Amino acid sequence: HVLLVESGGGSVQARGPLRLSCAGSEYSYDLRCVAWFRQSPGREREGVAVRGIGGGITSVAASVEGRFTISQDHFKNTVDLQMNCLKPEDTAMYYCAADHTCSWSPNAYTYWGQGTQVTVSS
Repeated sequence: HVLLVESGGGSVQARGPLRLSCAGSEYSYDLRCVAWFRQSPGREREGVAVRGIGGGITSVAASVEGRFTISQDHFKNTVDLQMNCLKPEDTAMYYCAADHTCSWSPNAYTYWGQGTQVTVSS
């Protein structure tokens, strides 16, 4: 069983930064990818970034390209989402997910964190 815990959410003004972290209990256990998703009320869960564990795939959604970066901190055993130049439309609950596959579809992921709220004010 893989346990994922997100941290780093909060409230920030537009154009400000936030850094989210996803701590995993077993990132080395045959998992291939960690992804960040977000969901706001009334909207479907949206893929934000995908990272291959140990390297390989590193990709962000077009809507956040140039502002968000996904990276892995091997010392802390986290996969982090650095979010810069935040916009009010980035306001959502952010979730990290992990699985033995890599995908932009939330249905492909077995392991999920509890989510962390990001609120961006104008």
